[in-house]
Amino acid sequence: MRHLILFLLLAGFTTTNYSQNEPEDFLSSSFHKERREAVRKMMPPNSVAVFFANAVRNRANDVDYIYHQDPDFYYLSGYKEPNAVLVVFKEMQEGTEGENYNELLYTQKRDPRAEQWTGRRLGAEGAKEKLGFAVAYNNTKFVETPLDFKSFEKVLFFDFKNDYRNSRDTADLFDLIKTFKGETNYPSDYDPVKQRLYSVIKTTSPENSANVAQRIKQYLTRFAHLQSDPLLKEYVTTAHQGIREEVKEKITLQLNANNLDSQLLGQIMNTLRETKTKEELVLLRKAVEISAVGQIEVMKAMHPNMSETEIQGVHEYVYKKYGAEYEGYPSIVGGGNNGCILHYIENNKPKVGDDLVLMDLGAEYHGYTADVTRTIPANGKFTSAQKQIYDLVYEAQEAGIKASVVGATFQAPEQAAREVVNAGLMKLGIIADPSEGRTYFPHGTSHYLGLDVHDKGTYEVFKPNTVITVEPGIYIPEGSKCDKKWWGIAVRIEDDILITSNGPVNLSEMAPRKSDAIEKMMAQPSPLDNFELPSLDPK
Repeated sequence: MRHLILFLLLAGFTTTNYSQNEPEDFLSSSFHKERREAVRKMMPPNSVAVFFANAVRNRANDVDYIYHQDPDFYYLSGYKEPNAVLVVFKEMQEGTEGENYNELLYTQKRDPRAEQWTGRRLGAEGAKEKLGFAVAYNNTKFVETPLDFKSFEKVLFFDFKNDYRNSRDTADLFDLIKTFKGETNYPSDYDPVKQRLYSVIKTTSPENSANVAQRIKQYLTRFAHLQSDPLLKEYVTTAHQGIREEVKEKITLQLNANNLDSQLLGQIMNTLRETKTKEELVLLRKAVEISAVGQIEVMKAMHPNMSETEIQGVHEYVYKKYGAEYEGYPSIVGGGNNGCILHYIENNKPKVGDDLVLMDLGAEYHGYTADVTRTIPANGKFTSAQKQIYDLVYEAQEAGIKASVVGATFQAPEQAAREVVNAGLMKLGIIADPSEGRTYFPHGTSHYLGLDVHDKGTYEVFKPNTVITVEPGIYIPEGSKCDKKWWGIAVRIEDDILITSNGPVNLSEMAPRKSDAIEKMMAQPSPLDNFELPSLDPK
């Protein structure tokens, strides 16, 4: 009888238990459906787009990292589990039983034993009910009954990173990709960079071939492994137009040998994800505001005896308090000279003392990530030298934000910020010529923000409803060729800017940016002022 009850419980679990209490403000199924339709409209005739879920990545031994879905896959489906495939067709397809469809989702199957250990699964039926797919199958069907990819003019896909493992599951990501490669005659030496260069040559007119050859020659310096490719080598070294046309014909034949295209899908997704819908902006605003509150609470709690790790923990506690699932990227908390390391993530300095503390962190809320940086004096007051550098970065950021307008080039904020920084560093005597400015301001000023912290986009002119960062910085490591009073000062100020037809909107403005406003906020009491833990002295 006990075995029968267990069987019935498991059977009920399998069919009904994918609906549990969870937040209700995720992106809607209609959003994902509309995004799939937008992809479909940009696809060429008689084409199919194939998206694979992210790999499960191992942390150590039998422990994996917390799973995070591929942002493109999530954007188009809302599905958050591994070992899945999304297929989007340009035109309506007819199934073996007369059914019509223009998209298919293959999911992990329900498995009571696996779900007891690693959590509930939607399965195919759950994907239909919760995600709004008309047709969904278990992923085993993709392996056992593959699609006829050879019947399409183009098969659009992102090339593989080869960072996935082959588990005992017979329809894991390894098997899904293996099936796809087999059905598409995927070349064993397929190289997406080479394919991109080949595609450029294929579409180049004779009168423009010399310019293209020169650009490709420069490009090959970044990809040394392609310098030995005989066709590319011949195209960039010859000065004879007739030979270039012969190479072009050979390249065209190679490209036509299969229907694989690993370039166009990236262009489509860059274009779509660059501008945000109203539904996306709700989540992105929340992620940014959560991150700004984290900065405020740390300003109030900060004192010289805090460690970098503790500061990181306060930020991330605020994120969890608001229901943010993750951090958008590894948190950066650099006290003093540590702040001069742009992506410093060790965060292990025991006491920040009287240093400036650079804090670059962002909450990820329902997939959308913020990216907010503040730099504050651990003791609550800027020294004269710290304030001069800080105020210079603030002025540069103000210039960058003002330049973030519809129609401006993506480089406009950086150009505006860099002019201010270079002039300021010269005035302070830290550099003697503007060309030396990159020594102390070595990075770009902006990137798109969304499902990725460095989000997809065209990186051309600014469009309405795009979100970017504006983040100038000055970093003066110990031992720099300037007065020692500047050594160890690192300042970055970063805000998340919504570009609108009415001008830029600072989504993270609630976190103080001006030096005097920061000092004023740091003088306020913190709920953590009286929070103490027992000593853990070793015996």
